[in-house]
Amino acid sequence: MTTDTVRRMLVLCVLCAGIAAAVFWRDSISIENLTAWVAQAGWIAPLAFIAGYATATVFFLPGLVFTLAGGALFGPVYGTLYNLSGATLGATLAFLMARYLAHDWVARRAGRRVQQLVTGVEREGWRFVAFVRLVPLFPFNLLNYALGLTRIRLSHYIVTTFIFMAPAGAAYTYLGYAGRELAGAGEDVVRKALLALAAIAIVAFMSRLLVQRHQARSNQQTGHDGQA
Repeated sequence: MTTDTVRRMLVLCVLCAGIAAAVFWRDSISIENLTAWVAQAGWIAPLAFIAGYATATVFFLPGLVFTLAGGALFGPVYGTLYNLSGATLGATLAFLMARYLAHDWVARRAGRRVQQLVTGVEREGWRFVAFVRLVPLFPFNLLNYALGLTRIRLSHYIVTTFIFMAPAGAAYTYLGYAGRELAGAGEDVVRKALLALAAIAIVAFMSRLLVQRHQARSNQQTGHDGQA
């Protein structure tokens, strides 16, 4: 057994153990618990939050809870920055694990969807990654691993992930912020809540529009291929 094989098996065992632990403790992951945990971190709270978000992404924990908590803890601006940093870091770690250490495990778990992603990335490159980041056609945590099986460059993956997760990330971060204001009866609660709902509605509308445009373009390309 080679050193590379041992390394891969070790990483796979750690990954499986982490996912099992995440499933076991899943019910204890809440906005209240995250808020209390980060509040105890003191001046390193932003770094602790980013690290926690990245770890949750790697081990398939719900990212939405972290995103809402980021808005409640740090506000709409810094919360968005920390949420995107944590999500991108976790997505990058998952990508690298799939590409270099857990290729077979990811391929089995993703199944047919892997081929769809590989075909899309080969055809459109970073634009396809931008599309699946804007439109949640695939589960976020699994998508990070599945994209590691494609041939996209790491730098393109990181930049595209950070930029094109921003619209939905900002909207849900603001929702978390508005929820904190609502709970604390802060100023302009109704206005902030309406803004949060409007932002989410805009993101949903954009996603639907992008899906329609992508389907129309795919049908057009298929028609051209058929004529050829």
